[in-house]
Amino acid sequence: MKDDNYLVLKNNVQEIIDLIAAKNATEATNRLVEVSDKLDDILDHSDDDDDLRELSKYQVLLNQLHQKIIALNGQAQ
Repeated sequence: MKDDNYLVLKNNVQEIIDLIAAKNATEATNRLVEVSDKLDDILDHSDDDDDLRELSKYQVLLNQLHQKIIALNGQAQ
């Protein structure tokens, strides 16, 4: 996989983290969906084991961020 895909994923994940820190759950959720879709697309076109291992780390991180957003939504109510 190209290094620029990793850089884009890293930057997008940082964006989600920043939105969570700003307590903007709605926008964080929207970005999470976009990034998850992009990650799924990359996974669909990847067959290298090293890439798949690296991408699985992003899947785990996105799942953790999703849990943080859910918790953030609970605090807002």
